[in-house]
Amino acid sequence: MKKWYWFTLIIASFVATIFFSQVTRSSDTAAPTADAPAIESESVAYFAAGCFWCVEADFEKLEGVSEVISGYMGGTTENPTYREVTSQNTGHRETVEVQYDSDIISYQQLLGAFWRMHDPTDAGGSFVDRGESYSSAIYYVNDEQARLATGSKAALEASDKFEQPIATVIEAAETFYMAEDYHQDYAQNNPLRYRYYRSNSGRDQFISEVWEGDTTVYQLEENLETALSFSSFVRPSDEELRAMLTPLQYRVTQEDGTERPYDNAYWDTKEPGIYVDIVSGEPLFSSLDKYDSRTGWPSFTQPLEPDNIVELEDRSHFMIRTEVRSRHADSHLGHVFDDGPAPTGLRYCINSAALRFVPLAELEAEGYEQYLALFEEADVTAAATTR
Repeated sequence: MKKWYWFTLIIASFVATIFFSQVTRSSDTAAPTADAPAIESESVAYFAAGCFWCVEADFEKLEGVSEVISGYMGGTTENPTYREVTSQNTGHRETVEVQYDSDIISYQQLLGAFWRMHDPTDAGGSFVDRGESYSSAIYYVNDEQARLATGSKAALEASDKFEQPIATVIEAAETFYMAEDYHQDYAQNNPLRYRYYRSNSGRDQFISEVWEGDTTVYQLEENLETALSFSSFVRPSDEELRAMLTPLQYRVTQEDGTERPYDNAYWDTKEPGIYVDIVSGEPLFSSLDKYDSRTGWPSFTQPLEPDNIVELEDRSHFMIRTEVRSRHADSHLGHVFDDGPAPTGLRYCINSAALRFVPLAELEAEGYEQYLALFEEADVTAAATTR
């Protein structure tokens, strides 16, 4: 009788061990696959938001997302295994590669979904999974993604949605290593185990408590550059600025540099539109006030939004000049002189590297539709051919 008792107990323990070893996500035998095939940067994004089983499943629900692959990014070890990554010795994070159709879903919308599927204030992991490998990160593949990700993070911080600071790091994408086969489509292939893990992780409870019925972040990101009229814009850290700006843009805006005349983006641009700060997107100048000063730099007779301009005395280079900076991003823009044409007599001499041009045709799409009326009144379409 005792033999049967012990035999039954051993079998039951063996089955339980196999089951719970899968539920607790441990594996010693899985081998990593090769790197993911190269994909056009416009249609791929990389996010780390904790357990990639959950992150993969959540992104796959979005219309316009064609495929999500679980893997690892950010570390130093080549071809890391799951066991190595979760031992916290490689520097990798559990990361998903999101392949999407940008005509259906935008990168901003992916960012909105990303913030909603985890706790971005947790620097030590994600829910029940602890360690750097489960921490929050956005890996950008080009300058535009870096700009949007940095601005989105700043907008979320400015919204006061969370009492704690946003811990999500924003870094350039590196080699992406696909995770072991059994991790791919885990929610679909292992529905019972997945539901057991997720329901006990605390993720859904957090999402329901924090986000249910709240569309604030989506609203902030739909008009990222004009969110909250820039009154609560949070200036990115120096590390983030270096990531989102070119070396010239950084030198001009952050180190008060000056670009070369006649060798810059906008000195002879005649297309109708507005010029916004390269960091914050705050509106600064309009093509309606732009003229050829024959200096080789973009020149304007007046600002589009005077409240977004700060003027300071500048005594550098043995001269006394008036420096022009943006109010919210505190970017160095250039200088203003009193040798301009009517009606103001002023010449705002601005570095192209401090600006981003938004064409008239794109004002509404980028959230600057309030300025369309200015161009309609000036009949700018006809005037553009004669300026």
